[in-house]
Amino acid sequence: MKNYEVIVIGSGAGAIISDEAAAQGLKTALIDKGPLIGGTCLNWGCIPSKMLIYTADRIVEIDEAKKLGVEAEIRSIDFHSIMKRMRNSRQEDQVHIREGIKQSKNLDFYEGEGYFVGDYLLEVNGEKLKGERIFIASGSRPFIPPIKGSENVDYLTNESVLELNEKPDSLVIIGGGYIAVEFGHFFAAMGTEVTILEMADRLVLSEELEISNLLKGELSKRMVVHTNALAEEVKETERGVVAITKDTKTGKRGEFAAEKIMTAVGRRSNADILRVENTGVETDNKGFVKVNEYLETNRKGIFAIGDANGQQMFRHMANREAEIVAQNSFYGTKIKVDYSAVPHAVYSHPQVASVGMTEPQAREGSSVLIGRMKYFNIAKGEAMMEKEGFAKVIVEKETNRILGFHIIGPYAPELIQEVVNAMTSGGGMEELGQGIHIHPSLSELVQYTLSSLEES
Repeated sequence: MKNYEVIVIGSGAGAIISDEAAAQGLKTALIDKGPLIGGTCLNWGCIPSKMLIYTADRIVEIDEAKKLGVEAEIRSIDFHSIMKRMRNSRQEDQVHIREGIKQSKNLDFYEGEGYFVGDYLLEVNGEKLKGERIFIASGSRPFIPPIKGSENVDYLTNESVLELNEKPDSLVIIGGGYIAVEFGHFFAAMGTEVTILEMADRLVLSEELEISNLLKGELSKRMVVHTNALAEEVKETERGVVAITKDTKTGKRGEFAAEKIMTAVGRRSNADILRVENTGVETDNKGFVKVNEYLETNRKGIFAIGDANGQQMFRHMANREAEIVAQNSFYGTKIKVDYSAVPHAVYSHPQVASVGMTEPQAREGSSVLIGRMKYFNIAKGEAMMEKEGFAKVIVEKETNRILGFHIIGPYAPELIQEVVNAMTSGGGMEELGQGIHIHPSLSELVQYTLSSLEES
């Protein structure tokens, strides 16, 4: 058995912790099951998917150029080359990460599936490791819904879809969240006939209702989108893979056939693989590790960050959580994690970005003012002929504090950052109002949205 001052499980955001621990001279072990190291975002999530989606964005923009008086034609799309570029980039990252690990002093790397076998005791590749402080950054994996027949169907996930070399002629996506609409956008742009089946009454449930409705309308111009469609069975037939659904409102049955089928109904924590119960760490009813405001578990010296705790399943927040626990553990600070201004983006077409509360959430505890502004109502938006996209702000009436900001339209992820900075520094409208915005620019959308506040 080997003893370590620090053990980190997971080499995504967890690498921030192991790097800091090693730099402090602490005897550190980093565990990752491999063979791709660096975490979900780098290998199966945000980075590879956005490399694909950027290409899709350009294709759709070419097609939409006709509204500006430009007739353009796409002669061919090299799907194989697009996928190869993404995988080559991922492979280059692997080389750099592994080289960095080799050069790190005070760090032992264990590539294999680790799991707890006792108090503060892990086993990996048959070797037992004891840790004084343990950081669980084990990430998540695709949740596979218990659909009848799924065990007999070669379905795709957001991970396995990245290994495709040939474009499917048709694709059914079960799910209507972020992953579903992003890959729906990508494959539709590639020329695949896409059908999205979402069991809820709208797409991207955590977004504002107005945004969900517009997103469905815009995506429906390029693919088939069914909400209230509960997938009850999947099976292989002569027509390909068939998904059998039931309408959750009417009970009507439907059948949707495609060459390939993809499940995109969410993610689940890897804590069960780690067998965290063997060291007494508690999980919730969905399998996520329970943590307090300092990201501490119920066992002293054991922490959980990122997808493992399920608080905010975004890499940018996992990085912040890693920084916080490293500061608290290695420098003696006592910093609480703050989730009040965590932004996120959906790289569909149109793009979506949000931070803070939705209107229903804000109304539960406050009197609010609402502001809305369309892209087309600012000079740059009119120049772009962007008639549908808009921004919405929710402000606390008594304090003028921004509670939430939501955007759907071009460059939404970039536009939201100004609001995030203001909310993080104090949350008032004054910080945004004092800044001078370039005219004409899309950044004026934020300013004009705030100027449109009214009671509703």
